[in-house]
Amino acid sequence: MYRLDPRHTPAPQAVLVTGWRAVSGQLPAGPAVVAVDGPPTVDWARLGDGLARELTARGTPVSLLDVRSHYVPPADVERRTERPEDADDPYFRKLAENPLDDLFDALPPSPRPREGVLLVYGPGAALVEHDVLWYADVPKRYAEADVAAGRRGANLGLSDGKPDFRRLFYVDWPMLDRHRDALAPRLDAWLDLQEPDRPAWIDGAGLRATYAALARGPVRTRPYFNSTPWGGHWAQRELGFNPGAENTALGYELIAPEAGIVVGAGPEAQVEVPFQLMCVLEPESVMGPEVHARFGTSFPIRFDYLDTVGGGDLSLHCHPKEPYMRERFGWPYTQHETYYLTLGGPGAKVFLGLREDADVDLFRKEVRESVAGRVPMDPEDHVLAFPAEQGQLYMIPAGTPHASGAGNLVLEISATPYLYSLRFYDWLRPAADGTPRPLPYEHGFANLESGRRGASVARDLVREPRTLREGDGWREEVIGALDEMFYEVRRYVIDTGAEAEDHTRDRFHLLNVVEGEGVVVRTEAGHRYELAFAETLTVPAAVGRYTLRAVGGGPVRVVKALVR
Repeated sequence: MYRLDPRHTPAPQAVLVTGWRAVSGQLPAGPAVVAVDGPPTVDWARLGDGLARELTARGTPVSLLDVRSHYVPPADVERRTERPEDADDPYFRKLAENPLDDLFDALPPSPRPREGVLLVYGPGAALVEHDVLWYADVPKRYAEADVAAGRRGANLGLSDGKPDFRRLFYVDWPMLDRHRDALAPRLDAWLDLQEPDRPAWIDGAGLRATYAALARGPVRTRPYFNSTPWGGHWAQRELGFNPGAENTALGYELIAPEAGIVVGAGPEAQVEVPFQLMCVLEPESVMGPEVHARFGTSFPIRFDYLDTVGGGDLSLHCHPKEPYMRERFGWPYTQHETYYLTLGGPGAKVFLGLREDADVDLFRKEVRESVAGRVPMDPEDHVLAFPAEQGQLYMIPAGTPHASGAGNLVLEISATPYLYSLRFYDWLRPAADGTPRPLPYEHGFANLESGRRGASVARDLVREPRTLREGDGWREEVIGALDEMFYEVRRYVIDTGAEAEDHTRDRFHLLNVVEGEGVVVRTEAGHRYELAFAETLTVPAAVGRYTLRAVGGGPVRVVKALVR
């Protein structure tokens, strides 16, 4: 069965404790300066109170220093992190390159206490001279929820004012991620504060040993579904996600910048740690030497779900071409995508590519009229619509207009960038707050690929499978490969009880069971992982040889993606 909270075992030498008393017991008696860094989403007041209370109870003097009180005023934070070219763009910003010390004019002093502990905490605490360094964290999904709820202080360095997704995605996260990644090799501990009254703590050396072990065997990250105006209900009904939510729209199977790995024995003793830190600490084991040299520590492929079963059509949009992505938005590689139709309903569609007779000027005119006057338009006047055929892969290179129609479950196999959807049309749908959904169509038309249209769309982007290799009861097919895309998509077809063989050859593989009950993945080193229908698994480059054995009563199909 699909697991909502897959767990992995910590390294044998790792120390994992829960509760404020046990966590505070990991601190020195002093004299010492302890820095606890982390994102704004952490309940910093609760952290300070929890540690101070327990330290005092055991007779250790403690004083507190909240570094947030030493930030420059919010107006200066905004001025220092705002580029002139971003000022007139209400939709996107170039990824911030600021170091975290831009939040300060001068770092607060941290005089060594004569006895006990000085606890320095808040985003940027690690910049203050210290003896012990912890990182406190909650996953990024909490930050998105805080901004959506309008919580003050949800944006980095801004204590007042309305929280802003634009700042969160393009300013806060790049600054915080670079800071956290730089700290990872020397952290003394990681503190998971998803439950503020029951923190979970793992020592830094044990965390790094755990990452080293995980980087050499199959890894499944914790999945998550959010809600949007177009979302469907398949994941609610079939997987048990968010039963009380409005819908399940975008399913985060593996989106590296946000993905977490759950480490521990069970809900009472576990921590969730970022997948991204495994790429930082073990880049060649995870990605392979050549992929690491090409992409740095940015894990370049993502798997996610688009659930429109019982929902609506996605917005018609495209993604930036590579020069635009680099120069305008600051991401080093572009956002190619593919749609794999895990489920397609009767009459459902996939919108993809321009019609042969598409008039781009007329297309732009109708988009502008729809925005200015709330005038409906028919995207099929300009864009092709293909039947949503279960098992078909639709390739979507950057600049190609596309959308999944209502009634589909799409496994989106894409390049990792995921925050730059250049929408042309959104069916006049309001956002959750009742305002019109943003339509950055000028960015879209600046990137629209108008050369590939009509018959060439079907020929190039909707292809028939090609058998690459085969064995007893199985075959591996190429279902998506395009010269302009840096990754390709393949598919295993495995008969009941048959076992397919594979080898990473110094490149990570991503697997997803798209049909059938599942497979058992075994590595040459002895790792074993049961992968069920709809689940995604990372096979790090260091794994080498592995096998997939089909389980259940019928054939199994497994999609695989890898860098070419």
